[in-house]
Amino acid sequence: MNKALTQALGRTACALALALLQTAAMAADIVISQLAPLTGVLASTGKQMVLGGQIYFSHINATGGVHGQKIRVLVADDGYKVEETVRLTREALANPEVVALYGFAGTSNVGKLLADGVLEQGGAALVAPYTGGEPLRSPFNPWIFHVRAGYADETEHMVQQVTTLGMTRIAVMYQDDGFGKAGLEGVQKALAKRKLTLSVAAPYERNTDKVDEAVRQVKASDAQAVIMISVNRPTSAFVKRYREAGGGAQLYNISVVDPAEIVRLAGLKNAHGLGVSQVVPYPFMPSLPVVREYQALLKKYAPNELVNYTSFEQFLGAKVLVEGLRRAGPKPTRAKVVKALESMNNFDLGGTSVAYSADNRVGSRYVEVTVIGSSGKLLK
Repeated sequence: MNKALTQALGRTACALALALLQTAAMAADIVISQLAPLTGVLASTGKQMVLGGQIYFSHINATGGVHGQKIRVLVADDGYKVEETVRLTREALANPEVVALYGFAGTSNVGKLLADGVLEQGGAALVAPYTGGEPLRSPFNPWIFHVRAGYADETEHMVQQVTTLGMTRIAVMYQDDGFGKAGLEGVQKALAKRKLTLSVAAPYERNTDKVDEAVRQVKASDAQAVIMISVNRPTSAFVKRYREAGGGAQLYNISVVDPAEIVRLAGLKNAHGLGVSQVVPYPFMPSLPVVREYQALLKKYAPNELVNYTSFEQFLGAKVLVEGLRRAGPKPTRAKVVKALESMNNFDLGGTSVAYSADNRVGSRYVEVTVIGSSGKLLK
């Protein structure tokens, strides 16, 4: 082979290798980190959190991705344990491929990330955390983009409802941590606005369903309404034991519970009539375009799964994140994603919207109350 031909072949090989590298770089996955409580007291919720994002990301990847790039979600189980959330988030942010965080759970868990400066050091947006804790919203921090209303919004709505019905003796059963205390404070502020005080505030220990003392305190208070700031298993235990002890107050719970799980664990007889505040539109009736889209993709990608508020909320969060990735351009970085999300002022998700800006990270304040009906289904 002569020298000129060898050099030409070498140049061709180099050009081909460079073209392949550029193509690979352009087609590299967009990597997202999601933590969820897939074990422990919030395991059923964690499963739904992952499912909601999964069906939307699968749809995006099947229809061309974002600027031709597929989304790859690295899911890890933090068991709803604060120290695991911190450890796993540090690990995720140490991976330079990760451009955003998505769908974490727990006021105390996410609060610790803020307190320890983990989000600030990593410089990545956390989109749609499954928490309404006020300390994550005020004072303002630039890293967390909330898709849901806060617990203060939810508790104000519930207190408004019970006081409109003429009830003045209101008790709170709450988880003894940042999550429970955030909800408790919301109820207290809503009552103070109406010149009322709590009948009793009864705590239970985080990551347990030890609620017997809370049942005793609430029953002794003769409350007309009980607002629970609690997760699935302790909520179910409280509802069951309180009703079986003869407690007759109207029961309410904040939005983080799965009503189907409460019916299963507490029994329909006890759970019937429980009011649950909601921070996203009713997903069971296809009245909005985004609900129709969610139901269709759930049927396509997870045909054995049922419509669920938690998976729908995280579906909305996934839509917000994908729009942020689109706006960030073909080579998204953590900083570009933050700026892109910030630009989403009054973004329509399909009949419900979110709005962010340079000084606002609370995308929605939507709240309504639903009730577990006589068949165990959730009614508006």
